[in-house]
Amino acid sequence: MNFPDLATLKLTKNPSGLAWADVEVGAGKEVKRGSSADMHYTGWFQDGTTFDSSLESGNTFAVRNVGRAGVIEGWNEGLVGMKEGGRRVLVIPPGLAYGEAGYPGAIPPNSTLVFMIDAVKVTGV
Repeated sequence: MNFPDLATLKLTKNPSGLAWADVEVGAGKEVKRGSSADMHYTGWFQDGTTFDSSLESGNTFAVRNVGRAGVIEGWNEGLVGMKEGGRRVLVIPPGLAYGEAGYPGAIPPNSTLVFMIDAVKVTGV
């Protein structure tokens, strides 16, 4: 996955501050609150530096009970509405990511994060 050109994407901004755009709309099952999804993702800082990617391991990342999953709030909000086979960009402000504390050793405080996420498999609800 390559860092998305945010200037050319038609980003939708939610009241929470989360911005997102579907790069490719999937044709499969839709992610809803309470459903589960296996995702591939790459995460970047705003300068395009990669901080994490599921593609390095080759294993998808499981998100269970979307909306209440043990992930950052930007994912709980931003995955809803994706369809299996789709690809979405999320631009997550610090308040929906790791906030003032950051994630020591990986994410500096008050970081806006950019993710490209592929919905590989959607189950439940």
